[in-house]
Amino acid sequence: MATLVLIRHGQSIWNLENRFTGWVDVPLSPKGREEAKRAGELIRDLKFDVAYTSMLSRAQETLRIVLETIGQQPPIIRDQALNERHYGDLQGLNKAETAAKYGDAQVKIWRRSYDVPPPNGESLELCAKRTLPFFERAIGGDLKQGKNVLVVAHGNSNRSIVMELEHLTGEQIVGVELETGVPIVYEMDASLKVLNKTIRHH
Repeated sequence: MATLVLIRHGQSIWNLENRFTGWVDVPLSPKGREEAKRAGELIRDLKFDVAYTSMLSRAQETLRIVLETIGQQPPIIRDQALNERHYGDLQGLNKAETAAKYGDAQVKIWRRSYDVPPPNGESLELCAKRTLPFFERAIGGDLKQGKNVLVVAHGNSNRSIVMELEHLTGEQIVGVELETGVPIVYEMDASLKVLNKTIRHH
């Protein structure tokens, strides 16, 4: 049996300012660092063989704090397949300004539809198309060998993985909210079938 833990990075400066972040490399806020530390405390009982994160510092910093908190140093693999979805022309814009510019209804479609990308950006579907092959090849490969894996990434890259593991449709996954700094723990068998799922709240 293997354990997979998914954590969405702690709050970033732009989460706090209610902006679309995407691939912009924004640091954690003080609250985000606290959330990362708390996430570590919530999974202190688990031992990890390997950790994965994205190329963005908010995820890497969250992972660093989590590992420091649990006192472990597994090998770390960084890959842009786990980056947040690319918000294109919306990146850096405040969500209220974006609504004023494009209209509430349109922004809601970009944020909450599965397959409609924002201008010059990625839909959740496109994000899943780069996250899932990497998940299957690398992370899935480790899990099949019985390794315990920690993944610290982003709302949408983690959503893609949740969609795959829980066999959700594109319509279902857009309604799933992943909180920052809250570990989702999956116990799975060698065929990657989920045997148990727990969300660890403080």
